[in-house]
Amino acid sequence: MKIGGFQPFSLSDFPDCVSAIVFTQGCNFRCPFCHNPSLVLPELFLPPIPEETIFTFLNERKNKLDGIVITGGEPTIQSDLIEFVKKIKELGYKVKLDTNGSNPEVVEKLIKHNLINYFALDIKAPWHKYAHLTGVETDIEAIKKTLMILLHSSIPCDFRLTYAKPLLNDEDIQEVQSYLPPNRSLTIQKFIQKNVLNPTLFI
Repeated sequence: MKIGGFQPFSLSDFPDCVSAIVFTQGCNFRCPFCHNPSLVLPELFLPPIPEETIFTFLNERKNKLDGIVITGGEPTIQSDLIEFVKKIKELGYKVKLDTNGSNPEVVEKLIKHNLINYFALDIKAPWHKYAHLTGVETDIEAIKKTLMILLHSSIPCDFRLTYAKPLLNDEDIQEVQSYLPPNRSLTIQKFIQKNVLNPTLFI
């Protein structure tokens, strides 16, 4: 695993869990509002944190932490993600995965092997604005497939959207909400205009 950052303690990122956060290095999107450019742009990467460092910490904190959040970057582009999660689960931790939904096959495998306790899917925009909001040509059908997988799974999932003005408006939020059934809500995340990937769009 290419690990670009590690936060040893959080009370807010994994519902009902005291957690640590693993930030994976690398992303297949280039969202201009991303607040983790050092995990997205290769020219900003720091030397990866060795897995051994993470697992040494987790072994020492077994009775003090409940779960691990794996976020990014985009975790599902890591070729050894499943093996990494298996090792965490073997230590007795719950695992939450944050994803942009671009790799439904990986999400399916994680569910099939009972490796994830909680998901968060970041929906970037209405489908017709996806390329603009992600900065790349996006396989919309892959995103839709991930959305359907998570909606039909019994595993808890937060569906999130970052309201990045002026790239999105109120109508866009309503459209994205319409992608979810009436009993599932869309969490609107406040856009923080600080240390973003493309600050020129927000001047």
